[in-house]
Amino acid sequence: MTQLSGSLALVTGAASGIGRGLCLALAEKGARVVGVDRDQAGLETLAKEIGAPFTPRLCDLTDVAAIEALAMDVLKDCGSVDILINNAGVVGGKYLEQSDPESIERSFRVNALAPIHLSRVFLPQMLARDQGHIVTISSAAGIVGTARLVDYSASKWAAMGFDEALRLELRHRGSHIRTTVVCPYYVNTGMFDGVQTRWRWLLPILKPEAVIRRTLRAIERNRSRLVMPWLVYAAWPARLLPVVVFDTLMGWLGITRSMDHFRGRQDD
Repeated sequence: MTQLSGSLALVTGAASGIGRGLCLALAEKGARVVGVDRDQAGLETLAKEIGAPFTPRLCDLTDVAAIEALAMDVLKDCGSVDILINNAGVVGGKYLEQSDPESIERSFRVNALAPIHLSRVFLPQMLARDQGHIVTISSAAGIVGTARLVDYSASKWAAMGFDEALRLELRHRGSHIRTTVVCPYYVNTGMFDGVQTRWRWLLPILKPEAVIRRTLRAIERNRSRLVMPWLVYAAWPARLLPVVVFDTLMGWLGITRSMDHFRGRQDD
């Protein structure tokens, strides 16, 4: 099992939403936490709430040089990272032709490339000690695509592929470093304000507290994959159906129209 107490955990997207909750929960479990975000005010507020076990770090995750500088800074000031949680994410929520190139690029840099580069710069420390845990917060949208999430879904599919390839690569090398990918449906954090679900008992909008609790439990138990809710697992066998049947099923479940009233965070 991965030990949380006494570990050094780095969490991206720490100033709000799931990232903020993970930082609080990790600190409560006795971990030293490095919170990474571009929101200085949010990090300062979180630092006051957590206290000594928390180290805030500003970083633009779209900038590879900034990520590399972050790694050197954390290693110098805090030591080797035991648990890396790639949580930061952005969403545009527009139809593809309405999405500007900068927004699409940002989706991939934050959602897909940042986890790769962060893992790349922290992996040597983990390999040297032959221990560590790399966590990637992907999405149910990385399993099933939907309207108004074309760039987001594509970037989260990339995050899923990254986790799988890294897991197999580490196994191939005989490493004891563990990976976990987390794929939740929509979470009620504000990031997806306005989304709707047709069958709440099948595909509920998830409570952040439940996602945080289950994510930490998955890390502790070295689970390779966590998907929420259970119905999302059905997407894999459903792909054996003819495409037209699969698409009709996604429409009947309400997934295809779930973003029709999307607003997102109004302060973004």
